[in-house]
Amino acid sequence: MVRVRMKTCCTKQRIAREWFGPTLACRQRPLRLVDGRYSGPVPFTVVYDACVLYPASLRDILIRVGQAGLVHVRWTERILDECFRGILRDRPDLDPERLRRTRKLMGEAIRDVLVEGYEHLVAGLELPDEDDRHVLAAAIKAGARIIVTFNLQDFPPNQLGEINAQTPDTFLYNLIDLSPVAVAHVIRTMEQDLRSRPGLDHVLASLKRAGLPESVEAVRRYLW
Repeated sequence: MVRVRMKTCCTKQRIAREWFGPTLACRQRPLRLVDGRYSGPVPFTVVYDACVLYPASLRDILIRVGQAGLVHVRWTERILDECFRGILRDRPDLDPERLRRTRKLMGEAIRDVLVEGYEHLVAGLELPDEDDRHVLAAAIKAGARIIVTFNLQDFPPNQLGEINAQTPDTFLYNLIDLSPVAVAHVIRTMEQDLRSRPGLDHVLASLKRAGLPESVEAVRRYLW
């Protein structure tokens, strides 16, 4: 997936339509921050694959851009099942009760996050790994424009129709191009919510380790 630098208003609108569809492309007027959310046109819909919800700092920013109203985040119970099975498999030292609480809080953090009634679509879909079809089915049911995943090879463009599969770095990089101040505000709140207040450089380093090197560089100049 190619990252595109958007330099002019016309170019930004054209690329926004290509990447995110006409709804987000209409966002040429500045967004207004109201009660912690950015108000504007109805945000475009994205489905997060289980693998991008695994790293804590990455999960944090992906949820926060949804809370801020920059995108409409969706997932399914099956996606969360896969995510938390993987966490417990790799970190058996973690308290299962705390993980259940984390899962519950994730569901409460975003309005209308859960996709249901997609199961009948699964059998009619083709992907390299049949176990990934439920993610595409959920995206179709939700009317999503983007599936955010590290596993692009499992979601070839010729089998997705009008849906784009993007890595988290590509997704956030393009979101920064469209709404840089809003994404910068999200990152500032991440740092402010840490009890130790380690500073923005600490948060950016954590995001870079989580797989967002280009997004971190793109947003850095909007933070100071």
